[in-house]
Amino acid sequence: MTLRLYAAADGGNSKTDVVLGDTTGRVLARVTGPTTSPHVLGLPAALAQIAGLVEAARAAAALPAAAELAQLSVYVAGADLPVEVERLNAGVAALALAGAATVDNDLFALLRAGTTTPDAVGVVCGAGINAAGRRADGATSRFPALGQLSGDWGGGQHLAALALYHACRAEDGRGPATALTGAVRAHFGQPTVEAVSIGLHLGELPTERLDELCEILFAVAAAGDDLAGRVIRRQAEEIEALVRVCAGRLDLLDKPYTVVLGGGVLTARHPQLHEPVLERIAALSPKATVTVLSSPPVAGAALLALDALHGGTCPPEVEAAVRAAV
Repeated sequence: MTLRLYAAADGGNSKTDVVLGDTTGRVLARVTGPTTSPHVLGLPAALAQIAGLVEAARAAAALPAAAELAQLSVYVAGADLPVEVERLNAGVAALALAGAATVDNDLFALLRAGTTTPDAVGVVCGAGINAAGRRADGATSRFPALGQLSGDWGGGQHLAALALYHACRAEDGRGPATALTGAVRAHFGQPTVEAVSIGLHLGELPTERLDELCEILFAVAAAGDDLAGRVIRRQAEEIEALVRVCAGRLDLLDKPYTVVLGGGVLTARHPQLHEPVLERIAALSPKATVTVLSSPPVAGAALLALDALHGGTCPPEVEAAVRAAV
């Protein structure tokens, strides 16, 4: 077998992981950098970031300048619409970093990392929320994933914002009482929730700290707060809806398929969310199997690159080597 090199990237909304390896399954380098999402950076900056991270991986692997990459596979958040995928593929190809290049949504890396089953649906609930599905014949299902513009609901940032929203309304009387009010005050060390909101608005509190309230929401729900519990149950409903639509479009609902759950909100396995999600999917598709992602999505990106280099599917021993290394 001719030894060939590849690079693979998984780019989320907050960071990007890149691995560089060869067709035996050896991983020669792994580097992490900022997001490469074109939604966050814009297309030119996203392409520059991809190029920089690939060069950083080459340097970490101590590759000589003459060493060529046979395959570059990039899976990024923000490659949602067909036109976005087309532009990214054209842009990455123009970088001429490898003999062949493939770009698609990061959910397909998650799916490859999470299951070898050809019929599968993946749901990511991390900072944001999205879903995609694939079928053995190559058909796929996906969403525009443009936030509220495309009807999306949930994800860690949205849940955190809702925790503050309900705490504010409970404090000033516009909404029902909830333990979120005291929990938000205590978390930020402020006398009122209003002071927290004003601090975030004026920059006295870093705006990124708002995301910390996602975990506060789950803690308050676990302690029995009805309002926090209702918000999390609403998230479970949304995850079921994503699976229902993805699997339905692919005609999988009454067939065996795998549902892969990924993203920090889902991989945390909070009982208030995890158990209702399992119950809902079991009722929706009794033949479906649910798995929670245990390998990093960049492992899926690497395996997709190796699938391409091995003519469709990389050998089991190569896959095992990659999963062990990443």
